[in-house]
Amino acid sequence: MQTEVGRLNLVAFDCPDPLVLADFYHSIIGGDIVPGDTEEWVELHTATGRLAFQRVDDHRRPTWPTGSVPQQAHVDIDVQSLTDGERSVLRLGAVKAGVQPDPDEFVVFFDPAGHPFCLVRADPQAFAAS
Repeated sequence: MQTEVGRLNLVAFDCPDPLVLADFYHSIIGGDIVPGDTEEWVELHTATGRLAFQRVDDHRRPTWPTGSVPQQAHVDIDVQSLTDGERSVLRLGAVKAGVQPDPDEFVVFFDPAGHPFCLVRADPQAFAAS
């Protein structure tokens, strides 16, 4: 059995505006927005993990599910209700993807910088335990 080499620190996203994207995800999952030393890096700290957002001046939106620009990264967010979650993220500026591989289990959206992310139908017990 292989032992772990380390622990997950954070997931970082390239984007054109780190604060805008941090605020978008903050509106979905909560936490604390923590600016970096420069405007090039912003982090979002939650009880269950951290996301980071770094400015890339020539950022190109992913062309998921196919195309010349790969998805680069994506986040899965557990929700109690896919319908309620969808309504909320659309109101925050997400765009629903045209391709939905398994819409009864998860729904794919794009964040304001074009990264795909999924709302995942969670086991109701998972929310009862938290």
